Amino acid sequence: MNKAIRLHAIGGAEVLRYEEVDVGEPGHGEARVRHSFIAVNFADIYFRTGFYPLALPNGLGTDAVGVVEAVGPGVTDIRIGDRVGYLVGPQGAYAQARVMPADVLIPLPDGVSDRTASSLIMKGMTAQYLFRQVYPLQGGETILYHAAAGGVGLIACQWARALGVTMIGTVSTDEKAVAARANGCTHTIVTSREDIASRVLEITEGRGVSVVYDSVGKDTLEASLACLRTRGTLVSNGTSSGPVMLNVKLLGAKSIWITRPAMRHYIEPRAHMLAMARELFDHVLVGNIVSEPKQTFALADAAEAHRALESRKTIGSTVLVP
Repeated sequence: MNKAIRLHAIGGAEVLRYEEVDVGEPGHGEARVRHSFIAVNFADIYFRTGFYPLALPNGLGTDAVGVVEAVGPGVTDIRIGDRVGYLVGPQGAYAQARVMPADVLIPLPDGVSDRTASSLIMKGMTAQYLFRQVYPLQGGETILYHAAAGGVGLIACQWARALGVTMIGTVSTDEKAVAARANGCTHTIVTSREDIASRVLEITEGRGVSVVYDSVGKDTLEASLACLRTRGTLVSNGTSSGPVMLNVKLLGAKSIWITRPAMRHYIEPRAHMLAMARELFDHVLVGNIVSEPKQTFALADAAEAHRALESRKTIGSTVLVP
């Protein structure tokens, strides 16, 4: 029998239960993956707390890496022994092993370890679709990125540097500011003691930025709008502080564009998802992006991992080890 984290109720971290589960054999179009690392993402907390709907009982998580140990009929491009990662599919990544649809599995290239990949599959692909698809950066832009020392944020800092983009990043502490700058963030704003809009306008000499990537939501919405130049774009890609309630009249003051992107709309078809991954891994292989988990917990201690993430004290990515 295999162990997994299961949810039988919505609530705090204490509802995460470490249980035995039957994995079974893969069916048509499926593969069984033995996990080596499982990424913890803020979206997992949304599911655990009921902010995102989840039928119960259920597993948790959609982001892991490991090795394929069995494939079902009809699977042609994934083989037993392949090292793979995934970022979409049914909930249940918090497990030692699981059966997955084979068409969501991403082969990992030689030169990218499982440990490295565990911090990149969801978070690196998020940076890819935000920077290369939602608002395609060409180089030379000045942008504002909230939570620049988070799991996606540290990768975004490095990607912005590789593209020649001036990145202004918000962080909550001086320690996180050091981490963001070390990874390529041009300017940091420590939100516990600095006003975001005032600093952005100071840095840009009153012009504002062309785009704001805002994963925080309620607490930063007003500042994000104030930081944008005329006809700028607000990319609302998360709501860690609470949902965004927007009066559309506010957009008219500067003819602001706003989008609320979702990863699932940017990774289909499969060929496109694999191309996204290739671009990400190419940056890793040439050294433009260096990423490793910053916090590691045993799978059985998933509740502690959630508490650490919710405390806002983590830097970079957090993973579980089965």
